[in-house]
Amino acid sequence: MAHRLWSAGMQTLVQMVYPPRCLACGGLVESDFGLCGPCWRDTPFVSGLACDLCGVPLPGQSDHAEHCDDCLHIARPWVQGRAALVYRDRGRRMVLGLKHGDRHDIARPASKWMARVSRGLMRDNILAVPVPLHVNRHLRRRYNQAALLTQALAVELGCDWCPDALHRVRATQPLEGKGREERFVALQGRIQVPDWRLPLIRGRPVLIVDDVMTSGATLAAASEACLAAGATEVCVSVLARAAKDA
Repeated sequence: MAHRLWSAGMQTLVQMVYPPRCLACGGLVESDFGLCGPCWRDTPFVSGLACDLCGVPLPGQSDHAEHCDDCLHIARPWVQGRAALVYRDRGRRMVLGLKHGDRHDIARPASKWMARVSRGLMRDNILAVPVPLHVNRHLRRRYNQAALLTQALAVELGCDWCPDALHRVRATQPLEGKGREERFVALQGRIQVPDWRLPLIRGRPVLIVDDVMTSGATLAAASEACLAAGATEVCVSVLARAAKDA
């Protein structure tokens, strides 16, 4: 009891000295790790009907699993996928802040948004794993934004996670500006499960986590690696999904 009272008092003191601020605009908000009213309204959250494989918003309503045009024409090695945001405007700025701007503070609230849409992906004994960075890029950036999201999302969903279950065996050139086919060719065979992690993957479902999905080439390479290592099935959860028409 004394410890809980001390912790509550410290949290109150911290909030008095450092009042919680909006992640997007820096304005004062009522609670930590949140958005102010105007920023919440302007953030492109995915709600309503969405593609069951990639999470992109779809028009209309349906009582059945629906798929977008891309997922109808591209074979996805995962069975279900979800996205919390559309990768545009304020959603894009937050993803880039987390990815390139050392905005580690975005990971925790982002995981709550991801958990909201991803709870239906949960299976017994599922393991959450991040899309890996090549070691050279990891050293330059000093952190893997997908690992930050995975750790926080695993806490929200109450599942196991492993930061190094996947390994990028060779570096790839930046994919920005490349077409869909170029992306898939560039990622082919670049991601593997290291030998010492095979027992962790084999015989269980896997949830692959990343910051953004564009073509799905990186998630496909990661999914194929998990399936080759003996995963029973793969689902994916991303913070944001690039969309042609949002």
